[in-house]
Amino acid sequence: MARVADAGGAGFGILLRQARLAASLTIEALAEASGVSVRGIGDLERGRRATPQRGTVAALADGLGLGEAERERLLAAARSGRNPRHAPAGLLALPRGIDDFVGREAELIRLAALAGRQPTGLPVVVAVSGPPGAGKTTLALHAARELADRFPDGHLMVDLRGMDDDPPGPAELMLRVLKALGIADRDLAKAGPQGHPELYRQALAERRCLLVLDNGRDEAQVRPLLPSAGAGMVVVTSRRMLTGLENIHRLPIGELSPAEATAFLASVAGQERADADPAALAEVAKRCAHLPLALRVAGNWLATRTGWTVRRLADRLALEERRLETLTAGDLHLSAAFELSYRQLTPAAGRLFRFLALVDGPDFSAAGAAQLTGQHLYDAEDALEELVETGLLGTGQDRYRLHDLLCLYARSRLHAEESAEDIAAARTALHGWLLDTAVVAGRWYEPDHGAPPPTWQGVVDLSTAGNARAWLQAEGANWLAAFRAAATAGDHATVVEVAEALHWFSDQWIFWGHWPEVFATAARSAQALGDPLVEATQLNYHAWALLICEGRHHDSLDRSAQALAAARQAADLPQQGWARYYSAWALRLLGDHTAAAHHHREAARHFEAAGDLHGTLQAVSARAHALLLAGRYEESVTEAVRILAFLQHAGDRIEPHIAAIARANLQTNIGRAHASLEHWSEAAGHLRTAVELWRDSGNIGMESHALIHLGNALLATGQREQARDAFTRCLGLGTAADPGSVSQAREGLAALDAR
Repeated sequence: MARVADAGGAGFGILLRQARLAASLTIEALAEASGVSVRGIGDLERGRRATPQRGTVAALADGLGLGEAERERLLAAARSGRNPRHAPAGLLALPRGIDDFVGREAELIRLAALAGRQPTGLPVVVAVSGPPGAGKTTLALHAARELADRFPDGHLMVDLRGMDDDPPGPAELMLRVLKALGIADRDLAKAGPQGHPELYRQALAERRCLLVLDNGRDEAQVRPLLPSAGAGMVVVTSRRMLTGLENIHRLPIGELSPAEATAFLASVAGQERADADPAALAEVAKRCAHLPLALRVAGNWLATRTGWTVRRLADRLALEERRLETLTAGDLHLSAAFELSYRQLTPAAGRLFRFLALVDGPDFSAAGAAQLTGQHLYDAEDALEELVETGLLGTGQDRYRLHDLLCLYARSRLHAEESAEDIAAARTALHGWLLDTAVVAGRWYEPDHGAPPPTWQGVVDLSTAGNARAWLQAEGANWLAAFRAAATAGDHATVVEVAEALHWFSDQWIFWGHWPEVFATAARSAQALGDPLVEATQLNYHAWALLICEGRHHDSLDRSAQALAAARQAADLPQQGWARYYSAWALRLLGDHTAAAHHHREAARHFEAAGDLHGTLQAVSARAHALLLAGRYEESVTEAVRILAFLQHAGDRIEPHIAAIARANLQTNIGRAHASLEHWSEAAGHLRTAVELWRDSGNIGMESHALIHLGNALLATGQREQARDAFTRCLGLGTAADPGSVSQAREGLAALDAR
């Protein structure tokens, strides 16, 4: 027999739903048992119909199998609903939910854990925040239904209408909740408006209620509605982060995962259509940027256009200029959701939001944003934080990210509200700043440059080589886009200047993935400038990138041969030495040690004749590596030890970071040679030193190499756990690690697990 919980005077709909759930009946099952229509029961539960007739209540009670006391309680609630003096205002119960809810498992688990806390006299308050269309209300509603049985005294959802031009204030909202909780009009009148806050706090303190405050505008609207005592729970949803609220739990949400997004689309559009073209479905999800509202619109579009294939919608969404227009279904307009937040921005934040559409990379810094609008850095930071607070911008550490669909919306506003001249000027300012800063940052690693000159006035901290490296890596996608734009515009001098400044830095970030493009572009610009020395230099850089970054040994040989010809035309010994050096490197990797030895000797001769100490160091270091590859392990160790002594003697005549790379390379070389001789203890010792040297230099790609060699040496000596640690550390290095080393680390761990 079902029981009607005491809902503290709550409405008929709440009591009816609680009784139905307690009886484990669906609406359809109760309709069949009672004779009341499915629609009628649904309207009663949702509060759309608050005055059921006595015969209807009796039929429902019979269908529910209620006892006498429970039947009378349900009848009393119906009578109260028919009495205008007790008719509640606002929402009495949770509105209709979403049956195809997908994902958000971590968030639901956290909300359930918070709801399950033992009463401490303080209610649990959770603020769910996120960008427009992230599904905050849907999550809150779904969670409320999942947690309904934990709050027997009522479940209320109140729309705070925070996006309205004139949203209701706390006093009006408080009154709605009080009436929804069944507080009698005479008590409200007796307390008067000034007594409603105390009555509100008391009513919630005495009930174990779940209160959803949906669509909050700001702290001033929400704060007075948060109870100070009781065992209830309040879930606040808002596009704003509501950072001013104290003693609350925060639950920011964003887009769904790719798997969740495709599952959501399939649930709306139909599994059969989804299975017919899963690749197209994944494309639709990606074009929707995995944003729930956009996915809902796309799913509804497919569900109502049965003649459309999923591929047809995917192709239509591929057109960026029409994507927002396409993501409209009935009264669901993605742009309208964005518009609500956009129109609430201050003029400064609104202007910055529009110009952020010009950012090429996935994220950006406050310093970069300031270039777009010509603002002072601090003013730009204030505008960015306003965008973050309103849910229009994501943030992580000191970087900002504009969601893909919001970027399209910002672009539409940019072209609608800004002149073509201002747009071009903003793009030029951003690109110019990116390339100027890249040159200054890259020169930290160039011989005879180092720290920025005293005359340089920058808005980012490049006071150390580490800071310079961090900036170049964080802004990689942005300055690369600016570099491409300069090449397209025919600004060949700038292209060459940037590539030249980043030459030695490229050793610090080998596996970034774009060095072959950078140096190939610079080589074309150098050729356009008609300077054979500049051309030889950039051709040599490209030979290095083809060889090391992509493993294209024969293509690298062709490039270094072209560089040698240009260097001879320019009568430049150092570039002839580098062309020989890269040729030797490619040849020894191809196994032609005789030809490689010839180029090594020629490279050393050219460097020594030119007095190029750094080139000479590279040439003699390469000889030690050539001996290793040729199987002459003892000679390789002897040569490497000799070069280490030379480095010690040379002191500050060698650029510190170049010396550091040489030492790390030589220690790796010695370790590998000892490993080949099966001198495992010596091998492990040198490789440990190499790992630490690479780590200290910040060269993650080469650190990953050394960790693989170290792991293999430790494995050979039976030190399984230490080998596991080396492989695990390699996997933890992230995307800057050598992909080949990461693959070997996985294989090493799998082999350890299989034993």
